[in-house]
Amino acid sequence: MSETEATELPRGIALAWGVAANPQRGPKREMSVERIVDAAVELADADGIGAVSMAAVAAKLGFTPMSLYRYVSAKDDLLLLMQEQATGLPPESHRELDGWRDKLRALFEAQVLCYLRHPWMLSLPIAGSPITPNSSAWMEAGLTALEETPLDADERLAVALAMTGHARWCGIVQAGYAEESRRTGRSAAEVSQNEAELFDRVIDATEFPALRRAIDDGVFTSAADPFRFAVERTLDGVSAYIDALDRGEPRALPHTWLAVDPVELAGDRRVREAQKAVREAEKALHAARKVERQALKDAAERMARAKRQA
Repeated sequence: MSETEATELPRGIALAWGVAANPQRGPKREMSVERIVDAAVELADADGIGAVSMAAVAAKLGFTPMSLYRYVSAKDDLLLLMQEQATGLPPESHRELDGWRDKLRALFEAQVLCYLRHPWMLSLPIAGSPITPNSSAWMEAGLTALEETPLDADERLAVALAMTGHARWCGIVQAGYAEESRRTGRSAAEVSQNEAELFDRVIDATEFPALRRAIDDGVFTSAADPFRFAVERTLDGVSAYIDALDRGEPRALPHTWLAVDPVELAGDRRVREAQKAVREAEKALHAARKVERQALKDAAERMARAKRQA
């Protein structure tokens, strides 16, 4: 392809932007990409992403699967369009807030709500940036919120992605707890209490001293929101960095992507066997250190008893 030749848009992305060619023929009754996506989202909201298939969507609409393929030619395209619809546009209200920090916080909260309303989105794989109108609007909102700061382009994108990552992680956990409540009929507080009791049974202070102290301090039944805390501390860090730039301090050095050696991903049998041997050695070392800690604890208790008896 020549340098001047335009890259052809994949059909799913073209459909999202409304620039895909319409089917030459279709069912006589009313049919459209929008109706197909609406039906698929309804199925996913009700029964999860596993309930969505071309056959299931067609049955919900009263058509044959083949008639759907004239509009949406692949399930991956349908999933992309479902995600686009469920994502929606960022709330206009965030624009009325003062300062980049309040704007980003509002966008974080809105993204979490998207995931809680449509938890099936969290099970869709991330295969690069979703180049669709609504997803682009969210990215635009995050970058615009930071536009008046001294951050450069890479730094603004990094901050926007950090907030998106916080929102996704928060959504994963909260949606998981909500599903557990739905499955068991327990309230959110009861689910947390059960979790705390299970931790209490298996975590001992010898092997997991910090975790044991956290359990005893009631972290698993606390009303505090750890995700909100993490978001605020991230914003604190960005704010401190912006203040440093305003004072004329040098920018942070650019960081490279964390990379895995391609050899590790190639599936070489000898590499896999060596990695397995390392894991087994680490497991054995962990077990040996556990025995050592218990032996030290027992020895300390014997010495204490001996002193008391002396």
